[in-house]
Amino acid sequence: MKIAIICSSFFPVIDGVTIAVFNRVKQLSELGHQVLLFCPDYKVIAHIYPNWQDYTGELFNRVNVINLPSTKSIALEFERDVTIKSYSIVLQELDKFKPDIIHVDEAERLSFCFLKLPGVKYAKEHNISCISWFHTNYIDYLEDYFKLPLGINKIIEQALGWTFAKIYNSYDLTLVSSLETFKNLKKLGIKNLHYSELLGCDFDAFSKQKKHHNFFTKQYSLPNLENKVKLVFIGRLTPDKGWNFALRSLTKLSPNISSKIALVIAGDGTLKEEIDTTLKSSIADTYLLGRISPQSIPALLKNSDLFITNSEKETRGLTVIEAAAAGIPAIAPRARGVIDTIDDGETGFLYQPQNQADFIAKLELLINNKSLRDSMGEKAKKIAVKWSWQQTTSNLIEIWSQEIREQNAP
Repeated sequence: MKIAIICSSFFPVIDGVTIAVFNRVKQLSELGHQVLLFCPDYKVIAHIYPNWQDYTGELFNRVNVINLPSTKSIALEFERDVTIKSYSIVLQELDKFKPDIIHVDEAERLSFCFLKLPGVKYAKEHNISCISWFHTNYIDYLEDYFKLPLGINKIIEQALGWTFAKIYNSYDLTLVSSLETFKNLKKLGIKNLHYSELLGCDFDAFSKQKKHHNFFTKQYSLPNLENKVKLVFIGRLTPDKGWNFALRSLTKLSPNISSKIALVIAGDGTLKEEIDTTLKSSIADTYLLGRISPQSIPALLKNSDLFITNSEKETRGLTVIEAAAAGIPAIAPRARGVIDTIDDGETGFLYQPQNQADFIAKLELLINNKSLRDSMGEKAKKIAVKWSWQQTTSNLIEIWSQEIREQNAP
């Protein structure tokens, strides 16, 4: 199969979208498929990503990455967006490649950048399918990055909702990896939705990892944390990840609890200094690791005791899947896509969004009860097998194959 993938971002940027795309094309290469991948050019921010050249050109066997001219992404200095004029390059390369199907990740973001629906017109002209994947709840992010009066925000949200529905309804399918996200997008007016298990983790890499004595000292030069319950956060240090709630809540932990734990935070973003200063004032063992590579995630999670996310806006929550594969429980708000990943009370806890008392009570229960953490972690690991990249990529290939069959049917 020849697959053209147009995505809004890619490695070296590290987030749920880029990790999913990278692992997907790696699996496609191993299965013998041919892939042409379009993404923004990151050389302009080489000072942030000195290894950007590792992810361009021939990435894997039969996988070629074409970087498109890019511009600064709104509100995020470590991101880039494709430019309006770069779409002509996409059309030229598609003509050369002659794909069997076109797959678009984050069609709404790309549509605003290109000022046209990526892939749709070309697919119709060449009688091939063009499908999209809804990855990110951008409408929910509006309040985090643009401080506008409530009435104006509501008007903008309604307009964006109508626009996003129109964009996604232009594709043959809109893929979602969460039933909860499916329900929300159906309410938004997107009619061509298709749910499947599409997000995954490198389950083999997690299963091979072992706990190592004094891991954090040896790997990250931190003090000895062997007698601490290690709470790990992974992701952008930005408002959309629920950090305002996290800071308000974690600083209210009792001194007895605070003395038992170490907070290990992997990621970078605009709230880095505020997070560091605020948390260290009440939890002495707070450590910000900065950006770490995806290859470092399995060992980090395996050597931690509990994963926390306070984001209420995830379409699924890739890091929660990774925590399950590592065999540690997760705690998250009962909101959006993480609901489909955490079996509340069995593989972790879901707390009521913005309810500090509920969050703290469930967090303290996990901190104080090692046997509960262990049993939840074991149950999570057994479930995580179904989220291997091999299985979820196979699910995606079947969707593509069905679309191709239907397109070619007499």
